[in-house]
Amino acid sequence: MKHYSVLLKESLDLLAIKSDGVYVDGTLGLGGHSLKILERLDTGHLYAFDKDMEAMELAKKRLKEFSNITYIHDDFANMADHLPCKVDGILLDLGVSSLQFDERARGFSYRFDARLDMRMDQSQKLDAYTIVNSYSSDELTRIFKDYGEEPFAKKIAQKILENRPIETTGELVEVIKSALPNKVLSQKGHPAKRVFQALRIAVNGELNSLEQFLANCDGLLNEKGRVVIISFQSLEDRLVKRHFKKLSTDQSDRQIPLAISDIKRPSFRLLTKKGIKASEGELDENLRSHSAILRAIEKVES
Repeated sequence: MKHYSVLLKESLDLLAIKSDGVYVDGTLGLGGHSLKILERLDTGHLYAFDKDMEAMELAKKRLKEFSNITYIHDDFANMADHLPCKVDGILLDLGVSSLQFDERARGFSYRFDARLDMRMDQSQKLDAYTIVNSYSSDELTRIFKDYGEEPFAKKIAQKILENRPIETTGELVEVIKSALPNKVLSQKGHPAKRVFQALRIAVNGELNSLEQFLANCDGLLNEKGRVVIISFQSLEDRLVKRHFKKLSTDQSDRQIPLAISDIKRPSFRLLTKKGIKASEGELDENLRSHSAILRAIEKVES
């Protein structure tokens, strides 16, 4: 399996890694970004988080020559519970890892027929099978609308209820297709893409994790510490963009005259006024980087 680390150079440059700094890879995956961070560290240290123990074990083998790394099997949303100190930089590479997407048995992809699963953390109970086969029509409709922006969410939810039990990804694809008009089925792109995205986000609580992290990242960083986030779909990117703008904007109430001492100055500055996308060279080598967008902020001196 060929492993690509999306926007690798751009993310490392924006982290501005110091050889003696402390950094966090909040989404270790197979360790591509972590490897390049560790190669730039001397006396510094890296904390690596991942919910997927299988991916973490593979990354440990890849990074076995490094002793200045601490592995933490947990959601990056819980970062504050594990870090012993403030850090100089945090990297998040959101979405599904190559391991999860390409391994048939994990049930993430509509390209393979496998049991519905989609759990990043294989120890958790909630999986895609449970959601598809036990949630109400209203609950499924909400998930497909909120997390997949699926315009035919209600019709798909109704078809799912009519065809339960649905055991595999292949069966679910056929049910989704049966709910869609021919004009949609004939369009470019897989007809199940939005629903599969929505189920994956619901199973793994991905947007909740991102919101929790963004709400707490200020307290995790040293002055001049940086947060670099790579998103792969619009829901994630909107969250990141909105929160980064909030952190980097003067929050004073313009309607109320304030003394200079009362003005609440922004705690961060934007490093990327527009999101950074993959270069043509990277797009030619790795199609999955097509939807990637990178944003970064830096904590300012108080």
